[in-house]
Amino acid sequence: MAACAIGIVCSTGCSRNLYDPALATRSYPEQLHTTNIADMQVFRRDTNIEIVNSTATSYHDFDVWVNQRYVRHVDALPAGESITLSLWEFRDDNGDAFYAGGFFRAYEATRVRLTEIQTVDDQQMTGLVTIRKEDVPVKPDQR
Repeated sequence: MAACAIGIVCSTGCSRNLYDPALATRSYPEQLHTTNIADMQVFRRDTNIEIVNSTATSYHDFDVWVNQRYVRHVDALPAGESITLSLWEFRDDNGDAFYAGGFFRAYEATRVRLTEIQTVDDQQMTGLVTIRKEDVPVKPDQR
């Protein structure tokens, strides 16, 4: 009986609210998509992404787009620095959160396939080099 109660509490109380219309953002501006790429790398770190700015340019007051759907605002990313962002903080135009997964996940986590930044609302996107885990070579003894 106690195990059943704990299961019910964890299934309802331990889950994240993935949908909140009050947190809805704007739609992805498809007309601003481009093939321009900055020398910045994006690494998936569990439920976070780390963006490494390998350029000599500092970026201020910009939006990060993931998979042409989810967006999050960033105040600054200085040249030569890196930032870590929670994927749970990325939202789409309906208020849906990026499903980042985690230890108690109920479904497979959404993969990070494409990452872009937008410095001004009507300016074209700049792509970042998104390093997927399956793209990283693994030594035979690390499997």
